[in-house]
Amino acid sequence: MRMRQHVNPLGLSFQTYRDTIPKLDSARPVEVEIGCAEAQFLFERAVARPDSQLFGLEIRDWLVDKVNRWAKERGSGVVALECNANLHLRTVFADESVDIVHVLFPDPWFKKRQRKRRLIDPALVADIHAILKPGGELHFASDVWSLAIEALGAFEGAEELFANKLSPWSFWKAGNPYNARSWRESHCDEEGMKVWRMIYSRRELGPAGP
Repeated sequence: MRMRQHVNPLGLSFQTYRDTIPKLDSARPVEVEIGCAEAQFLFERAVARPDSQLFGLEIRDWLVDKVNRWAKERGSGVVALECNANLHLRTVFADESVDIVHVLFPDPWFKKRQRKRRLIDPALVADIHAILKPGGELHFASDVWSLAIEALGAFEGAEELFANKLSPWSFWKAGNPYNARSWRESHCDEEGMKVWRMIYSRRELGPAGP
């Protein structure tokens, strides 16, 4: 059984972005996975969608190095970037530059005193909306019920930003439509564990008031 190796995203060493800013090809779709870990999802996605530019954001530097080494060895276009997404998402990606954002099986931080370290918060939801192109897609999945419900509340609470592609306050019921699975989802499938998935489309904001 693989063990999670946590780092505290509130630590001082994660407050500054030190990696590169990717140069995007405007003619090709862009997909971003926040918290990619070993990037199994992105490597499988690269096979399913070889036309896409695939970026994994990961706060742990040793995993970033591993993913980029594997990508080079496999001749894959997957790129991992060392990034604290809660702070630097809009530093890395310009507004309206990304087609799909994937947030897959984020660390649950079960202890009450650690809840403030959880990934999904109103600021991140707003930043995801900002970097998505008009009509862009937000994909979330978790095998932790409490975390999935919390994320559902965050996304549904931002109804001016995102529209649930099934119906309001509903989990996606048609399985995984992306032809790719993270390591965690593969494990859940093997063990018969439930995965709660949500897929949202980006809404356009109305004109600002006077």
